[in-house]
Amino acid sequence: MTIVLPMCFALAVWFVSTGAIVWLDARPRRTFRLSLVLGGLVALAALAGLWASRDDTSTRGAYCAFSAALLVWGWHEMSFLMGAVTGPRRSALPHGARGWTRFKLSAATVIHHEIALAATLGLIAATTWNAANPTALHTFALLFVMRLSTKLNIFAGVPNLSSDLLPPHLGYLKTYFRKGPLTPLFAASLLLSIGVTAWIAQAAMHAPHPTGLILLFTLAMLGIVEHAFLALPLPDAALWRWANKSKPAISRAAGPGKVGTIHGL
Repeated sequence: MTIVLPMCFALAVWFVSTGAIVWLDARPRRTFRLSLVLGGLVALAALAGLWASRDDTSTRGAYCAFSAALLVWGWHEMSFLMGAVTGPRRSALPHGARGWTRFKLSAATVIHHEIALAATLGLIAATTWNAANPTALHTFALLFVMRLSTKLNIFAGVPNLSSDLLPPHLGYLKTYFRKGPLTPLFAASLLLSIGVTAWIAQAAMHAPHPTGLILLFTLAMLGIVEHAFLALPLPDAALWRWANKSKPAISRAAGPGKVGTIHGL
């Protein structure tokens, strides 16, 4: 039961939070500003909860820190999918762009969002430095690394992109994706993800208070599954049709559902 409850909690939060982001992004664009403002207030409250739980090593503290990190992450993903924080480049990849030129142009489409994520990671690290409960920091860092891994793999080339599911206002990003056979980068990313997940599982088995590590383990497992979606022709977008019946609303750019919920270019 100690293992089942945290895993079910992580799965439920992952599913509901990603669905909420999908639903909000599928609303008319005139609603985006209000959604971002309200989401920002929730993120600020989450940061306060993160601070309050930094030295709480109880089960409640682990749940609080994990949820707070996901709420902050979710606001960042909303800001990206709604087009508020992306990058200075908002146009298609020029025909014939290759190599370093393609990489620079691709990075320019998302660099502001990446800087915001990195700055938030630094803020959480400073807030929880030497804290007894590092669950929030570990959660946000895991989301950040998994998302970066997926983005680099999509840039390098993967068989399954599902790029047709991008929101219309981010449609230009489709031109930066590369569909192709799996690369050595994908194999390395998958092996590293499996290794980190196994390490978290091993640590949880010997921890006096394992709830936070079990939550992280579940999140890491979801990251492995989403890497697998890049390689296999599985309709992962079907998971979110219940939240988006009006128009395409999400790609691998989102998370926490896209580990990341919460993923993308």
